[in-house]
Amino acid sequence: MVDVARQLLDELMGRNRNLDPSASAKEVSWTDEEFCSYFLVKFCPHDLFVNTRADLGQCTKLHDDEAKRLFDEAKPCRKKTQYEEDFLRFCTNMINEVDRKIVKGKQRLLLMNSKTEGGRTVPKYQEQLNSLTERINKLVREAEEAGTRGDVEQAQGLMEQCDQLKEEKETLVKQHESNGWSVTAEIAASQEKQMEVCEVCGAFLIVGDAQQRIDDHLTGKQHLGYVKNDLRIVLCT
Repeated sequence: MVDVARQLLDELMGRNRNLDPSASAKEVSWTDEEFCSYFLVKFCPHDLFVNTRADLGQCTKLHDDEAKRLFDEAKPCRKKTQYEEDFLRFCTNMINEVDRKIVKGKQRLLLMNSKTEGGRTVPKYQEQLNSLTERINKLVREAEEAGTRGDVEQAQGLMEQCDQLKEEKETLVKQHESNGWSVTAEIAASQEKQMEVCEVCGAFLIVGDAQQRIDDHLTGKQHLGYVKNDLRIVLCT
C-alpha cells in the first residue's frame, strides 16, 4: 500500500518532489528500471481492466510521461527493441488467454444446451445444484418427522447428513464462481434464452438483448481493454 501511494505521488508531483530546492534534480532516462517498459512502448496492460474480473492489479513501475517521450525519440537500439518485444509478448499471452476463455465458454454453452428437462434447457451446474437442494430438503423433512416421533438420535443423524450436503453445495457454488461461469448465463438458461460468447472478451451475452445492455457491454472496461490489447490494433497504432 505504501509503495502504491509513493508511486501515485511520484506520477502526480514528479520523482523529485522531496528534493531540496537548491539540489539539482536527477536527469530522467527512459532506461531506468523504475519506469514501466510497457507504458513506454504503448500502454500498461495493468491500466486496462481496473475493477473488472480481468484486473491485473496495480503496476509496480512508474508511468512517467517524460520518460515515454524520451523513449519515443530515442534511436533504435537493443534495449528499445527488447522493450517492444516484451510488450508484444505480453499482449500475445493475454490474447491467447482470452481466446482459450472464449473456446471454453462456447463449450460450456454446448454442454448447457445438451442438458434438457421437459424441453427446457438445464445447465449441468444447475442440475447438480437442484439435486443437492432436493436431497437437503428431503433430509430436513425426515429430521422433522423423526423429531415429532421423539426419535432425537435419528433426527440428529439426519441433520448431520444435511450439514454435509450443505457444505458440498457451498463448495460447488464456490467452484462454479471461481471458474468464471456467468450468472447471466444461468438466468438466461432458466428463462430459455439463447446465449452467445463475445468474440472479443469472452463474456456471456444474451442473443437479441436490449440495445442498452449491449452498449453497456461494448463500452465496458473489460471489453474495451481487450479491444485495445488486440495485436492487430496495437501494431497499427
